[in-house]
Amino acid sequence: MGRILAFLVIILMAAVFFGGKRLPDLARAVGRSLRILKSETTALREEFEKEAKQPVEPSPADSAPTIKAAPGDASTARPATEQRTGRTR
Repeated sequence: MGRILAFLVIILMAAVFFGGKRLPDLARAVGRSLRILKSETTALREEFEKEAKQPVEPSPADSAPTIKAAPGDASTARPATEQRTGRTR
């Protein structure tokens, strides 16, 4: 019973605050906004599910780049992010 009374009080306050003539326009605007919100959330959910179903393949850009050694000298190959020891420039 308390919830119904609170709902009626809110409706009465809205009628007093906005006026009886503006309430139908306000209700239409709220309904239109809710339809737009619902359609956008549905589209986002469908897009997310579609992307989630696709397998993820590692791209060559994701792997760490390496500095290639001279042919036949594999001992000096190192990751490109590694700091070189010794002389600095």
